[in-house]
Amino acid sequence: MIPLDSPISERLCRTGVAAVLVIDDATDAAPVAEALLEGGIDVMELTLRTPAAMDALRVVLEKVPQMLAGIGTILTVDQVREVAEAGAAFGVSPGMNPRTVAAAIKAGLPFGPGIMTPTDIELAVEFGCRVLKYFPAGSAGGLAHLKNIAAPYAHLGLKYIPLGGVNAGNMGAYLADPLIAAVGGSWLASKQLIAAKDWSAITANAREAVRIASEARGL
Repeated sequence: MIPLDSPISERLCRTGVAAVLVIDDATDAAPVAEALLEGGIDVMELTLRTPAAMDALRVVLEKVPQMLAGIGTILTVDQVREVAEAGAAFGVSPGMNPRTVAAAIKAGLPFGPGIMTPTDIELAVEFGCRVLKYFPAGSAGGLAHLKNIAAPYAHLGLKYIPLGGVNAGNMGAYLADPLIAAVGGSWLASKQLIAAKDWSAITANAREAVRIASEARGL
């Protein structure tokens, strides 16, 4: 799990933004990571939505070690093992699957399960999870929904990372709320920008996101 006082949590909270990426070609991984770092974002989640994701992780770990690189869209126990063995900094799943969370604990992989309901939160808490992915944030009801379902667990000090429907226009509202550790954003380095190898646009998006995060938190 991802303890609240862990280096991962501290890094997420400091930056306030994690890039969520779909990589089709592993050779793009290092330039994307470097572009994000230049813009001030040093946490990235490579999603297991393409066959290139694991190779992309290995490229980033080797060539851009300053980047805190994890894997998302983890759906199975076997994927947990593969991700842990590859050296990912953390793992993330879209939902709260007890089997994958248990496997992550066994593998020693810091893990953030996805939640959308009070039942999801209670299952995650039972496994010792304290940093939770709120997904899909936009269609689930945004910050208002999260504040409602999180209220009964406020005394536990849980932190949330909303993904899905988060963008430059609404991320500030999320980050201004103390429930939020960071936001995840796929718009920072979209598939289109990566395919076009528009690294300067990715850097510009990252820089703007960091600016918004800093303003939202009064930094």
